Amino acid sequence: MVLDTLPDGVFAVDREGRITAFNRAAEQISGTGRSAALGRPLLEVIRCDPGMLDDALRSTLETGKPAINQAFYVRQHDGHQLPISVSLAELPGPTGSRGGAVGAFRDLTGVFEGYLSGGKRDPRGDLRKQLLQQSAFADIISRNHEMRKIFAILPEVAASSSAILIEGPGGAGKELLAGAIHGHSPRSRRPLLVVNCGALTGTALESELFGHAAGAFTGARRDRRGRIVQANGGTVFLDEIGELTPAVQVRLLRLLQEGEVEPLGSTRVAQVDTRVIAATRHDLEERVNRGVLREDLYYRLGAVRLTLPPLAARREDIPLLVDHCLGRLRTRRNKEVVGIEPEALALLMQHEFPGNVRELEGAVEYAFVLCPGGLIRASQLPPRLLAAVRGEAEPRPESLADLEAGYLREALGRHGHNVSATARELGLHRTTLWRRMRRLGIRRPSGR
Repeated sequence: MVLDTLPDGVFAVDREGRITAFNRAAEQISGTGRSAALGRPLLEVIRCDPGMLDDALRSTLETGKPAINQAFYVRQHDGHQLPISVSLAELPGPTGSRGGAVGAFRDLTGVFEGYLSGGKRDPRGDLRKQLLQQSAFADIISRNHEMRKIFAILPEVAASSSAILIEGPGGAGKELLAGAIHGHSPRSRRPLLVVNCGALTGTALESELFGHAAGAFTGARRDRRGRIVQANGGTVFLDEIGELTPAVQVRLLRLLQEGEVEPLGSTRVAQVDTRVIAATRHDLEERVNRGVLREDLYYRLGAVRLTLPPLAARREDIPLLVDHCLGRLRTRRNKEVVGIEPEALALLMQHEFPGNVRELEGAVEYAFVLCPGGLIRASQLPPRLLAAVRGEAEPRPESLADLEAGYLREALGRHGHNVSATARELGLHRTTLWRRMRRLGIRRPSGR
């Protein structure tokens, strides 16, 4: 009776996360009756973006640490999204053993009603900012356990001057992580210079990194400072560090051990204070075993090692990353694509993303271009992604003309092939649209 008088939803779960108590406010907020909720997993009754409540509940059950005011949207049976905050605490078992957990969740809609009536602020935008603050470091967004472990140590890592090795597959965000570390370090006012070691070979890479003296090689007409000297006081990010030649490895080891740089073809040694952040998608330990990479350089670089998981191992981040990409694209393109339909998001959640975050960003941008406004639909996702998820043969690459024709046919279909209405939506003159239709071989159905 006491619990039923409270305005906040109150619930309790056992060690398996199954509901053992559920008050009246919890029924109203979740849209699920008490009799239907009891005995069911909490995550089936409180439906939200993957990973949000799951992370907090698992942490409380496993460690006993409370979770305070975790904010997110819960999806009700009618499809309505309700902003709520959840707090969790451990529920002791008999004789001091670890039991389940007790929690309370609050409807945040009322918190923002004053802003809605005054037209000052978008409450959904406020909640989105709160969510991002809980799930981000600089521009890196994640709710994944492994990523949050990295977030937890990044302030200390950034404050140090130690070399850092970032491991992870291509497209996982290694350069973004390096930028975040530099941006939060005491060196942030000095340059962050990027060198892709896989794109240069031999003398060209040595010159790029360490500089050269005039006459060091054919075409070297004057002295040139290398990237490491240019970044003095700042940071140099060396991508694909596993591609270094033996000569470059020796020079880099000297920099890490002594802080010294000797330009190619010169006997002058420069003392520098440049931090090195290296990245690789390869197994460097295997390269050490094969004798391709110096063991002493490997241990120097790996004093601080950060490993980024592939996107397929952090699928709970996909909804948040999609929302972040759309926000960035809306600002850049000044186009009102407000979100993504559940069916389209479900397809993204099923995809393996061999290209990781970079591939996801490309897929969202592709759909953004094709979407005229409103919500992105499944049909607007890249054909190759759709084919991969559905197990179909990969379609041939589409030309720009194919993409434009598909876009125009879709727009015409929305308006019953009315050229005037379609032209207004696309911001084109009616005559311009007719010309494009003729060029692309698009004809209206007979009778139009």
